[in-house]
Amino acid sequence: MNIISYNVNGIRAAMKKGLNEWIATAQPDVLCLQEIKANEDQIEAEMKILSDLGYNSYWHSAQKKGYSGVAILSKEKPMHVEFGTGIEYIDNEGRVLRADFEGVSVISVYVPSGTNMDRLDFKMQFCHDFLNYIKELRISHPNLVICGDYNICHEAIDIWDPVRNAKVSGFLPMEREWLSAYIQDCDLIDSFRYFVKEPHHYSWWSQRFPSVRLENKGWRIDYNMVSRPLENKMKRVAILPEAKHSDHCPVLLELEV
Repeated sequence: MNIISYNVNGIRAAMKKGLNEWIATAQPDVLCLQEIKANEDQIEAEMKILSDLGYNSYWHSAQKKGYSGVAILSKEKPMHVEFGTGIEYIDNEGRVLRADFEGVSVISVYVPSGTNMDRLDFKMQFCHDFLNYIKELRISHPNLVICGDYNICHEAIDIWDPVRNAKVSGFLPMEREWLSAYIQDCDLIDSFRYFVKEPHHYSWWSQRFPSVRLENKGWRIDYNMVSRPLENKMKRVAILPEAKHSDHCPVLLELEV
């Protein structure tokens, strides 16, 4: 099973940049999308294209138009799809979607960014509640792959300039400490770092300066987190920076299930 996570920064904008052609070439078995920024009634044409490519698609949009939202596309029809967490404020922003397959449950998650103090407080509340949600979920669903944009760089190796970004949201000590606790308390594996120990692998680049992506001055904030029981099923990982439909790029995990 090839699983790809991709923050598309607007599904309609990404489609106009050739996302559908990229999907047709990449052929992921499961594609987790974040920041779709659309409701289903706004993307009927895009859904038809994805259906023609052989994908079942499931969308969990935010109540606010043009904001947030996650999706899961899969070649195999899931046994069950769970829209949201049951936590109202999280589900109102369309941030968590789960699809259950034989032997593995895949989650698409979009962690809030902390653009100001209010949103940083919101982000940390989300992180706290999401950690507890996963701790409880793993009791009934032990084989989890939690894909998405976490909006946090975990270690200095995951960011271009850890010194100057030390006080920037996304690399704050409290955020990094939460990510460490999340991995430990939920018994998860950062699948990319499991295989790749070298620096300079990033999944997001600021759009403020076009040269940043060319010079690979980025952040690794997109992850495929894997439950420990699936450790021996992990076969391959990759970050795919050649895909340029967004300010993020896709991250891939290959599982044997």
